Amino acid sequence: MSKPPKLSLAAIVASATPPDRAASLTRRQGAEIVSLALAPPAPKPAATLKQRARQMSVYLEPPVYDQLRDLAYAERTKMHTLMLEGLDLLFKQRGARSIAQLTETQDR
Repeated sequence: MSKPPKLSLAAIVASATPPDRAASLTRRQGAEIVSLALAPPAPKPAATLKQRARQMSVYLEPPVYDQLRDLAYAERTKMHTLMLEGLDLLFKQRGARSIAQLTETQDR
């Protein structure tokens, strides 16, 4: 029992291309060298808040939660933003550095 003939790369490419293009490929005598330019690596995206921050759970009584949610809805903002505003006011009242000052020193 004889082995089936080995296919060449040119035969595989010719069978995968349309007939009109395959004819032009088979007429070429020499091999064509194609150089591929590698794209520069994509820059790494900046870390998201979820990646660089710590998570903390806050337990709120239902009326407190509802009022915070209603305020966020009325002001078209997020509850998280209002909670950070409240922390900023607490820091100011106690004489501590604000959130902007704390994050500014981390970026340096």
